[in-house]
Amino acid sequence: MNRFMWKGGLVVLGGTIQGFGMGLFLFPHFIPSGGAGGLAVLLNYTFGLGMGAALWVVNFTFLLLAVNYFGKRFVVWTVIAITITSLSVDFFQQQNLIVNRHLLYDLVLGSVFLGTGVGILMRQGVSNGGIGVVALMISSGRNILPGRPLFLLNGCIFVITALIIDLRLIFLALISQWISTKMVDLICQLQFYRLYTLGFRKKP
Repeated sequence: MNRFMWKGGLVVLGGTIQGFGMGLFLFPHFIPSGGAGGLAVLLNYTFGLGMGAALWVVNFTFLLLAVNYFGKRFVVWTVIAITITSLSVDFFQQQNLIVNRHLLYDLVLGSVFLGTGVGILMRQGVSNGGIGVVALMISSGRNILPGRPLFLLNGCIFVITALIIDLRLIFLALISQWISTKMVDLICQLQFYRLYTLGFRKKP
C-alpha cells in the first residue's frame, strides 16, 4: 500500500509539474511542449479546441498503441498522468501569474519544469502520453534513455507545426525539447529509491 501511495503521489506530482511548465510558460507563446503538444497546438489553432482538452485527446489516442505492449496497468497510470497534466494546463493557463512576460525566460523555465515532470513520470514507468509512449517503447526495446528518441520524434512534428503556424516556432520548440529532454535524462539517471526504475518491460 505504501508503495502504491508513493507511486500515485509521484505520478500526480509529475503530471502537475509538467502541466505547470506547459500551461504557464510554453503554451501562452504557442511553443509546442512535444509531439503531442504540437498536435494539440494545431488543434487549438485550427479548430479552437481548448489546449487541455486537445492535449488529452491526442495523448489518449497515442496511448491506445501501448495497451498491447505495456499492458493495462501502464495504460491506467498513464491515463491518470495525462488527465492531471491536462487539468493543470487549463488551470495554470487561466491564472494571470505573470504580468510582464519574457519569451526567453518563459522558454527556459517552461522547458525545465516540463522535463522535470516528464522525467518523474518516466522513472515510475509511466508515460506522459503522446510521443512519450513511442519513446518508452524504443527505450524499452533498446535499453537506452528515453530522451534521444523523444527528441527525434518530436522534432518531426515540430517541423509540421511550424510550417502551418509560424516557422519561428520550430526553433523555439527545438530549444525547448533540447532542454526538457536533458532534464528527462537527468531525472532518469538520479538514484533515489529502489522504487525508481528504468527497467521498463513488456507485459507477460
